[in-house]
This record gives sequence, C-alpha cells and structure tokens, in this order.
Amino acid sequence: MKLSFAFATIAAICSTAVNTNAEDLVSSVDIPSTAVGVPQLSTLVAALTAADLVSAIAEPNGPFTVFAPTDDAFAALPAGLVECLLEPDNKGALSAILTYHVVDGQVLSTDLTDGMMAPTLQGEDVTINTTDGVVINDSATVITADIMTSNGVVHVIDAVLVPPSIDVAAFLATCTDSDTDSDEESSSSSLYGSIVGLTIIAGVSALFL
Repeated sequence: MKLSFAFATIAAICSTAVNTNAEDLVSSVDIPSTAVGVPQLSTLVAALTAADLVSAIAEPNGPFTVFAPTDDAFAALPAGLVECLLEPDNKGALSAILTYHVVDGQVLSTDLTDGMMAPTLQGEDVTINTTDGVVINDSATVITADIMTSNGVVHVIDAVLVPPSIDVAAFLATCTDSDTDSDEESSSSSLYGSIVGLTIIAGVSALFL
C-alpha cells in the first residue's frame, strides 16, 4: 500500500516534496492547528478539546508524532463509546486513549520498521507492522503519512487505538448503568454535539486567518 499525501490543507507543501528534506516541508502551524484544518479529523479535535489536551500537544511542546484517527474511525467504535468518553467523569479514560496515539519525538514513515515498539505518552507501547503498508497494533492502517507540522508529524489512521489496559466492554457497562437516566444521556449527546459543532466552526475560521 502506498502512503498518500491527500489533504488539501497540505497540498502546497506536498507540491514541493520531491527531492527535499523532511525539515524543508515543515508547516508553519502546530499539530492542533493542523488537525483543525482537516475536516476528517474533527472528532479527534473535539476529543482533544474535551480532554484538555490541545495545549499539551501544541507549541512550544514537542516534537511529537501523532497517529490521528479519522471521523470514520471514531464512528466505527462500539455504539455509545464516544459519548461515554466525553462525559466529564470519564475524562481520565478519554485522556488515556488519546495520549496512546502520541509518541514523543518526530517519527517519519521512513523511520518506522517492522516489529518496532514505540512508547506512547500514555505509557504503553504501540507495535508497528510494515509488511503491507504501515499498520499499528494489527488494527489501524496509516492512510496518510508524514503531515509535517511546526512541532512534529501527523500520520492519519483508519481506526482508533485503545490501550491494552482499558477493557472497552467493562468501561461501556459503567455508562450503560446510567442510561436509564434520560437527562444524563441527553446531556452527554448535547455535549458531544456542541463540542463537534464548535470544532467545525473553529476549523472554518482557521482557514481564513
């Protein structure tokens, strides 16, 4: 599988990619600002906002390598999981999942090797498989690689990575127990919708700054 540079927000950078060094392709904006400009990453940005992690991966922090799940990747999670994670009481679990997608240092696709184990900011390792493209933990494929930012690099993936220490079924059960309270369920859905809505507005605004 060939890794592509597909997003319009980095088209200008990609047009100069031939015969240049990676450091010559660095965007003038950091990881969160880059993500906001990519519509396919709106749910990720919403989750980072809910977990108060935007500033943690923004300049002057870094460099970082972020494996960024698309909106479709989040939509493919078990029903109710995203809404459950966005509840204020579950901020710790949300933070753990998100930081499991972040590796300290800048790791380009050319630096990834088969069987490589990379420690994440969450504390557990992710495992790289390069036998057919780049696959993380045998579950998430890199579909767009080497989106360079001013404080690291982003690789877009097609699935959400969940740390081995988190039992998704057991975690969901803690949310299911409160589903009988319709007010709480409505509040969770409202929070999710509001965060995503604000993120989309911010993304549109950022394009005109």
